[in-house]
Amino acid sequence: MAIQWYPGHMTSARKKAAETMASIDVVIEVLDARLPEASTNPLVRELRLHRQRPCLKVLNKADLADPEATREWLAFYDSQEGVNAVALSSKNAREVARIPAYCQRLAPHRNDNTKQLRMMIMGIPNVGKSTLMNALVKRKIAKVGDEPAVTKSQQMHQISVRHSITDTPGLMWPKIEYPSDGLMLAASHAVGRNAIIDEEVAVFLAGLLLARYPDLLAARYGFAVAGLDAVAVIEQIAGRRGLLMRGGAPDFEKASFVLMQDYRDGKLGRISLETPATRRVMLAAQVKLPATQDDS
Repeated sequence: MAIQWYPGHMTSARKKAAETMASIDVVIEVLDARLPEASTNPLVRELRLHRQRPCLKVLNKADLADPEATREWLAFYDSQEGVNAVALSSKNAREVARIPAYCQRLAPHRNDNTKQLRMMIMGIPNVGKSTLMNALVKRKIAKVGDEPAVTKSQQMHQISVRHSITDTPGLMWPKIEYPSDGLMLAASHAVGRNAIIDEEVAVFLAGLLLARYPDLLAARYGFAVAGLDAVAVIEQIAGRRGLLMRGGAPDFEKASFVLMQDYRDGKLGRISLETPATRRVMLAAQVKLPATQDDS
């Protein structure tokens, strides 16, 4: 299943973001710490490189991600030119309060009282950007919701006399290039439900958990996972939770939703859907070999 989701308002949001980029100093890109590269919008990179703007990568929801994977991602991003990275939870006000200082390091020419540091916050839907914004300005200025694409318009706010920040709508891109990225985004609720089939996404998620976090899966649902495939895992969840249809067959749809919601809420434990190493393997598998010609 190829997942694509690009609501109409995002076209105008992209255009407005490109215009605003010319007058800011630092881009803050909010990512989901559980899938940092899959939740990286290539349009954000394109826009900021065009304007030669540095970027602070904020790996949000770090409290839900595998700590070792997060350390690897921080090293990965910190090795990139013009990029710094920090992992945090937008619900932790103390961690969020450090963001302007991190941005200041990326724009040392703004480290005085003559001109304020102008930041711009960007990211895909449902990575916690609105919660982060509310914590930064210390008041509720952005609507928070569990559905993607809650914020629809761009707004500028003063954090202090030295710092301003422009909030932007959650922005997807027109074509998700890699199928596994679409599935990770869907599992993490970054795309609208009208763009996905829950059962297919849940089978993908169950397979990934079997491969990387079988102990967490077994601990959460109370059954041995050895010898099971992804479909059988979901059927076992249905049985354990009493999610049965008439006649006693497992309700695959309801069990799929339970698995995805437990992952989203962190009830399975601290899980990362990708690491720099698994990302490299995925990208290598996508490379197409050049066609060969039979010389005979």
